Amino acid sequence: PPTRSCTGRTMNAFWRSMLVVGMLVFGSINTVSKSVQNNSRQPDAYPHHYQCFKRHGNTYIDLNSTACAAEGYDWTNERSFQAPWLQTLIMFIGEAMALVVLMIQRRIEQQRENDANRPLLHINQGSANTDKQQPVPRVFQPILLLPTLCDLTGTTLSGIGLLYVYASVWQMLRGSIIIFTGLFSVLFLKRKLQPFHWVGMGITCVGLLLVGLASVLEVKEEADAENAHTKAQTILGISLVLGAQVVSATQMVIEEKFLKERKLPALQVVGMEGVFGMSLMIVLVLPLVYVIPGSQQSAMPHDSYENSLNAAVMISNNGILAFFCVLYCLSITGYNFCGLAVTKHLSAVHRTLIDACRTIMVWTVELIIRYGLKQDAYGESWTHYSYMELAGFLVLLIGTLMYNRILKVRALGSYHIPDPNAPVKPEAADKTKQQYGSL
Repeated sequence: PPTRSCTGRTMNAFWRSMLVVGMLVFGSINTVSKSVQNNSRQPDAYPHHYQCFKRHGNTYIDLNSTACAAEGYDWTNERSFQAPWLQTLIMFIGEAMALVVLMIQRRIEQQRENDANRPLLHINQGSANTDKQQPVPRVFQPILLLPTLCDLTGTTLSGIGLLYVYASVWQMLRGSIIIFTGLFSVLFLKRKLQPFHWVGMGITCVGLLLVGLASVLEVKEEADAENAHTKAQTILGISLVLGAQVVSATQMVIEEKFLKERKLPALQVVGMEGVFGMSLMIVLVLPLVYVIPGSQQSAMPHDSYENSLNAAVMISNNGILAFFCVLYCLSITGYNFCGLAVTKHLSAVHRTLIDACRTIMVWTVELIIRYGLKQDAYGESWTHYSYMELAGFLVLLIGTLMYNRILKVRALGSYHIPDPNAPVKPEAADKTKQQYGSL
């Protein structure tokens, strides 16, 4: 009936809208909660180890008691929560929870299939069911270890970079992935990029240059700000975030080359990468970074590169920090579920626009935290160079829109991309053989 059809269309439209909103909200929570963690300071497992800090700022340095008093500093036993490797473990826990969603989904599908077949069994009790069901792929897939290693490396590099740049800048720099994905698709997947692809990548490079330059230049203007970084730290953060996108592009190529033919459910890929990642972090990576010499105090004869046990103590000492860690984990699960559903039911156009809105939302929330909630240590300041950053974001958006064929320019020629999996017509094959010869 028409009423039922209209109701179905309304429900589908409502479901798609909720997926878009969920992807936008979970993605923004993901970035902001991680940024808040990095800017938190809590007592750690070594309360007798004090550090000097500026009375009207957030500059922490190691000084002796005489120099600390003379230069107008005070003592504190609080530490910055700088645990990017532990945050990677939290991310993998969130990804592993996708397996729970997969199991629930399979259970519901199995129940629906049983309900649908039950009347047929009553009618044809003596007949055998000759229909062959599609085999369900087993959950454990060792091949997923390859993209897991890329995910581990890329997420951690990106997390370290977030320690030294603002969340909005971090979010914008992630747009560079289209450059590396495009180049890798040519080098390793032997694809041919169209002129609009190259132009979009070039415009994206210009936008990245503006965003990065604005981040470096505003360091001098924020020299007395509570969460200011040095120019060297900012450049290091930008480099690490861009390096993380290179690793993420490598992950996409690996998944395209090795996993496409297996036709694994997306939730299964995400979930098993989470399980493999958790295992690697707990058994190998976290103990390794604890043993490697660094600047974080530990029970080792020397300081550790990262003391995750100390970071866990800091989480247990503060409910707000623990809340944002749990929120970060849940946002990973929600973002992956909504993102995969959006990819299935909507187009790449929607994902591109959602990512752009995510950057705007993250930037807006950071400004509200600083100026609305008066939390200078957590928010992001607006400086004269923020206009350059905004211009860079707009240029980045234009480049991304052109690369994804959303914004089209006739002068760049055809926007048709032939399907490499489509069957080749005989006349087309003959023409190709005449033009290039047989291989």
